[in-house]
Amino acid sequence: MRYKLEQPVHAGITTKKYQCTIEWRNGKFIADEPPSVGGEDSGPDPYTLLLSSLSSCKLITLRMYIDRKGWEIDQIAISSNLYHETKDGSLTTVIDCDILFLSPVSAEQKTKLLEIAKKCPISKIVQGEVKVRVFVFRDEETKTINYANEEITVVWKPELCQHSTRCWTQLPTVFKPSERKWIDPNGAPADRIKEQVHRCPSGALGFLYNGELNPGETGQAT
Repeated sequence: MRYKLEQPVHAGITTKKYQCTIEWRNGKFIADEPPSVGGEDSGPDPYTLLLSSLSSCKLITLRMYIDRKGWEIDQIAISSNLYHETKDGSLTTVIDCDILFLSPVSAEQKTKLLEIAKKCPISKIVQGEVKVRVFVFRDEETKTINYANEEITVVWKPELCQHSTRCWTQLPTVFKPSERKWIDPNGAPADRIKEQVHRCPSGALGFLYNGELNPGETGQAT
């Protein structure tokens, strides 16, 4: 398993309704809700962020294609919105994206660009099979199993494991779930194992250099 982003998107909220701070690889911005639901409209709401993602992906995909073709199309815009409808007890969300060409474009070009816009990566995601997995970090005391060599010890708390699969898909030389002794601390350099342990979102994995007084550094999603 390899994540699309080298650094995950971090989001946090305090007691201020309902302002969220979103941190991405190059900065941060605010998300909020409109006053109609108790927010202050200090940033885009989640629906707006979803539509922004879809629209910007379509525009970027179109620009890449236009530049590759060498066409002179200077300006493109997209207006997007969504609604829900229920049929036979099943809820469906419909997203409408209206493409506006603000430069001269032939009928043939429009037909091709419409086809390209429909195939942008975010469209494929929202129209494909999507699974949203949610994990919570825990640090309570529970049963531990240690896997050690002369330099390091990897600590596993099986009762806390939420099976994110990050460990064995991202560092299979160390984490081997098909084997009885499933963690091999000799399978990679210590610093690389420590890095992977810190990616555990549940707190099930911990790490320490042998001889440390600290009982272990638990994993934390990064």
